[in-house]
Parts: sequence; C-alpha cells; structure tokens
Amino acid sequence: MSSLNPMTRKKERIDALAESTAGPSRGGGQVAEAGKVAGGEGTSLLASAWKRLRRNPAFWIGAVLTGLVVLLAIFAPWLAPHDPAARVLIDKVSSANNPVPGPEPGSPLGADGSPFGRDLLSRLIWGSRQTLQIGFLATIGGFIGGLILGTLAGAFGGWIDSAIMRVVDVMLSIPSILLATAIATLYGRASNNTLIVAIAIVQIPIFARLLRGSMLAQRHSDHVLAARALGVKQRAIVLRHMLPNSLAPILVQATLVLATSIIDAAGLTFIGLGAVTDDSPEWGQMLGSRQTQSLFDTFPHLAFWPAACIIVTALGFTLLGESLREALDPKSRR
Repeated sequence: MSSLNPMTRKKERIDALAESTAGPSRGGGQVAEAGKVAGGEGTSLLASAWKRLRRNPAFWIGAVLTGLVVLLAIFAPWLAPHDPAARVLIDKVSSANNPVPGPEPGSPLGADGSPFGRDLLSRLIWGSRQTLQIGFLATIGGFIGGLILGTLAGAFGGWIDSAIMRVVDVMLSIPSILLATAIATLYGRASNNTLIVAIAIVQIPIFARLLRGSMLAQRHSDHVLAARALGVKQRAIVLRHMLPNSLAPILVQATLVLATSIIDAAGLTFIGLGAVTDDSPEWGQMLGSRQTQSLFDTFPHLAFWPAACIIVTALGFTLLGESLREALDPKSRR
C-alpha cells in the first residue's frame, strides 16, 4: 500500500471531521453549502411591524374608531336622516315653546337646541365631515411646510440649519392653541380656511424638527457615504437616499398630529373663529353655539354628544399613531 502525502492525509481528516459534524447533507454526501442558516430568512420592516401591530389591542381599537369616523364622514349624505340645515322640528319648537324638543320618530336625539328646530343626529353626522376635513387639510399643510424646512436644515446644515431651527424653537416655545388663536385673529373674517392655515402653521415646527433629526442621522449612514464616494450629486443624495429613508417617523407623527389638529379645530370653532354660519355644522361650533345660549345646564346632552364625538375621534387617531410608532421604532421591538 502506497503511503499518502501528509498534506493529503490532513485534508482527508478535515473533510471527514466536517462530514461527521455537519450530519446528513445534500448533494450525494457532500458537505452542505456554507452560509445558509435554517429558518434564517429575513423579513421586511413592514412585515415585522405588521406582525407586532396585529398583536396590539390598542392598534385595533384605534383602527376601528378611526375607520368608523371616516366612514361616517364619507357616507354622511346617506346616513343622516335629514339635511343638517333643515328645520324639521320647527313646529315643535314654536308650538310648545320648547327650545329643545326631545327624541321622536325620525329624530332619535331630538333637536339641536337652536331656534330653528334642526335635527341633532343629522348635524352630528355631517359635523364629522367638516371636522375631519379641517383636521386632514391642516395636517397636510403642516406636513408639507415641515417637510421643506426639515429637509433644508437636515440636508445642508451650517447657517441654514441654525437659522431654521431658531425660528422653529421660537414657534415651539408658544403654546399651540395660543399661537393658532393669534394667527386666526389676524384674518379679517373668520372661516374654516382661516382655521386650516392657523393650525397648519402651528404644526410645521413639529414636523420640521423631527425630519431634521432623521435627516442628520442619515447624513452619516453607509449608503449616503457610499453615494458621496461614487460622486453622486448632493441633490440626488438628499432626494433619493436621505429623504425617503427619513419619512417613516414623519408619517407616523402625522397620525398623532391629526388628533391634535382635530382638538385645536374644535377649540377654535368653540370660541367663534370658525365659519360664520352654522349651515355646515362642526362639532366645536355646535358646542360653542349652545354654550352661548346657556342651554347646557338644562339640556346637558347638547354638550355630551359633540364632546363625545371629538373625544372618540381624537382617541382613535392617538391610539393608531402610538401603535404605529411603537411598531416601527427599533428600540421598542421585542
């Protein structure tokens, strides 16, 4: 029997040891392909976030509440028993000298407390559309403004960053409802457009500061450094690499800001800074007009129903936003 080369014998011993420790392998007795881990397939960020969300009761509560309110606003013309401006109970108000006729067939909640005898339930349903419209448009306006300022501050830094952030700090130092009130009163005539602009300006600093922080974190990431090393222009780096990867926390924050916008809109319309006429009802305006007539002591349900609608809507968006933030935040992952 011929002797084997020492290097050959050493290689055979290593192969035999590898086969014995690897166990059954594929490929006719060959060692299994290296670099593969059983069950080690990766999952995307959205897939892992959804896996946590579906186990979170707060997410489902928030999703159900917001879904119901949105559907109520969309289908208000078909769900409301009457036109919100129709004087369906005016005869009851006049004949009985009663400012708030009680429930009756076709008007489950009775009249709204106005001298016109309008249906309260119809006005609550239509009020969801008006309230959500103000909240959504104000949030979109604040998002766009914050997107512009945050991108400029986070992408370029230097004196641009310092100037923008000092303005943002001044705006954040003023209470939001006070700042929104001051902006709304600058207009000569109160309207819902005034509310949208005022609330949007108040929300801009929140989005700007959050986006600026995300952009600063992206400036030193590996893919941005690689793009700079390859000679990619600054504009392309900001728009294609930094900004898309910084938007996730901003979109989650928009859900939380929407709840704040709805509360701010209700507060401003309550003090009379909304639309002058109440033909298109809004929940805060319904509270304000009935409070002016001093009807809450005798008919507390006139305050309960609009306030409950505001609270439930704001709670739904808050729970939804907090659940999304926890699901997408790497620090809160379990």
